[in-house]
Amino acid sequence: MCRNITELRGLEPPANEAELHAAALQYIRKVTGLRQPPPAAGEAYDRAVAAVAEATAAVLAALPPRRQPPTSVPPMRRGKTAP
Repeated sequence: MCRNITELRGLEPPANEAELHAAALQYIRKVTGLRQPPPAAGEAYDRAVAAVAEATAAVLAALPPRRQPPTSVPPMRRGKTAP
């Protein structure tokens, strides 16, 4: 699939809503081939992003904890200092 989609499982603190939405948006952009949907398809595009974000949150919640953190830092967390 897309090598640029980062792992969200096992992050500390856990992935937040913005990170889930960004990952879902990236996925929908990849599978549709559209960075911006045509005006007539905007609502369907937004619903697809919301559905993928919801499914992602559900699967992350259902998986057991990781033994080690992901090997890369998600883009939204890069450049931020640790608390």
